[in-house]
Amino acid sequence: MLSRRVFLVLAAAGLAGGAEAQSVLGKAVEPYFADWLSQFYAQAEAAGLSRTLLDREFAGLSPDPRVAVLDAGQPEFSRPVSAYVEGAISPARIAEGRAKRSQTPLLGRIEADWGVPRDILIGVWAMESGFGAHQGDLDVLRCLATLAQGRRRAWANAELIAALKMIAERGVSRERLRGSWAGAMGQTQILPSVYLETGVSASGSGRPDIWGSAPDALASAAHLLAKNNWRRGEGWAVEVIPPAGFDFSLTESVAKPFAWWAQRGLRRASEDRWSSADAAADAMLLLPSGAAGPAFLALPNHFVIRSYNNSIAYALAVGLLADRFAGGGPLTRPWPREVALSLTQRMAAQSALAKLGFDPGPIDGMIGFGVRKALRAWQQHEHLTADGYLSPAMVARLSAAARR
Repeated sequence: MLSRRVFLVLAAAGLAGGAEAQSVLGKAVEPYFADWLSQFYAQAEAAGLSRTLLDREFAGLSPDPRVAVLDAGQPEFSRPVSAYVEGAISPARIAEGRAKRSQTPLLGRIEADWGVPRDILIGVWAMESGFGAHQGDLDVLRCLATLAQGRRRAWANAELIAALKMIAERGVSRERLRGSWAGAMGQTQILPSVYLETGVSASGSGRPDIWGSAPDALASAAHLLAKNNWRRGEGWAVEVIPPAGFDFSLTESVAKPFAWWAQRGLRRASEDRWSSADAAADAMLLLPSGAAGPAFLALPNHFVIRSYNNSIAYALAVGLLADRFAGGGPLTRPWPREVALSLTQRMAAQSALAKLGFDPGPIDGMIGFGVRKALRAWQQHEHLTADGYLSPAMVARLSAAARR
């Protein structure tokens, strides 16, 4: 049963209600949950699921308080990109990934079928589950039913219907539906809807086994990336070195071919030559740790990786791991020593930007593109290095400006 604190939050949002489904759930469940299930039954039956299936799979089900707290939680401190990436690219993980290149069956066929390089797929595999070692052991149906009580009801309901269709139409057992608190499953952590749309049996032998078969999990991830327009024959990003006096306000603002960037003084960090395909592609400048850290020209495939997990840090970790698996070396410019920002600091920066007339979006402590864009505009206005990087010193400077 949910804690009273979580129940009161849900009740205040209008989610507490009657108990039409009380007989299925049992007497101990909160009324708001039973009321949601009564409404969900109608949606699920309209999607072709039987009442017998619903009664069986929801018998005795209750929300998981751990999931409700995780979904509503905002971390007190925001982990810097440098710490995330450096933690992901450990010598042990690089060595294991290189071994997986030759040890994993059907990788060549998967790469040929979907056009996604094996090293990118192994990078996803490493990041999502530690090569299958950490897939999550939570009941996916219970997690999704809990998430349906919060801010993402429509999304969670749709994923829950997909999970039930995995049971009803694909013959996946309920016991197999184990994964993370957010409903992702298997060695490459895909959602139920993704399983239905892009799940692949690499050998063609039957239904995809994303839990026990590495080839099936990797082929399913490759299909997903291909569906999101992975560009065969192109890379994902390259490290570049900006010249002195470079206009950093161009960060995350324009996508141009390498020749355009070269005219502005950017040069490739390594001695490698650009392939003709990469040189012709539009690339966007990224400064994940500001002007003092590594700089990247992100090619379209970088953003395809972000369709898997919409995080610059995640996409960088996958891509940089892939480069190391393929024999590449470390970055030319090291990551700077960064300090994590507290939730209070992040919200203070957003509030200050808004007060100064530079719209950062919601004051929610989430430092995304909108905040970086607003910060770059303010930095440019103040004749500062306009890299959009929010450090503790920059938070203090913004706050002081807003008080004037």
